[in-house]
Amino acid sequence: MDKQEHYFSAKPIARSNPQMIESRVRGQVLRLRTDHGVFSRTKVDQGSLLLADSAVLLPHARVLDLGSGYGPVGIAVAKSDPTVSVVMVDVNERALQLAKDNAEQNGVATRVVFACGDGLSHLAHDRYFDVILFNPPIRAGKETIFRLYREAVQHLDRQGSLFVVIQKKQGFDSTKRYLQTLCVDVSVVAKDQGYRVLRCRDVRLQVENSD
Repeated sequence: MDKQEHYFSAKPIARSNPQMIESRVRGQVLRLRTDHGVFSRTKVDQGSLLLADSAVLLPHARVLDLGSGYGPVGIAVAKSDPTVSVVMVDVNERALQLAKDNAEQNGVATRVVFACGDGLSHLAHDRYFDVILFNPPIRAGKETIFRLYREAVQHLDRQGSLFVVIQKKQGFDSTKRYLQTLCVDVSVVAKDQGYRVLRCRDVRLQVENSD
């Protein structure tokens, strides 16, 4: 990938060179097409694996995979429970097209929908989710990531949970402090190889009611 280009670029300029990988995610064996210009193209990253494994889902859950990339987390969630529905959102057009192809490849395309855009501002303001899963793009910077946290909790059902995975050395402490200003209940639910998964519940009213 070009040094000036990031996986959160809307239109990657890196020359396309697709490849297939296989990975076990949330107990599901997935065959996934990846490409240049997307996050973690050679293998599913450890943070995403931990995030997928840590998600607590009830039957018929409405799930949002925020920053889905080529889709390993959302597809694994959909494949692990045929009653759930998943929305995948990513700003990277190439990654989202790969996610569509991968949903078809892994037999979950009928229960997954896709939205291309920066964050959630393009979603209907009254659309809510039971579970939101987020592996934040650290290189995008704190201002962008914190905005995405705010947008996420504004689309969380009153009984829902936001799951965020982040490395201890890449902003875990500041992320936890900030999420505590958005949600009453913020706790670590999983740890592995320097990663932490936070579960955030009970959105504070001033966040819910903000524009």
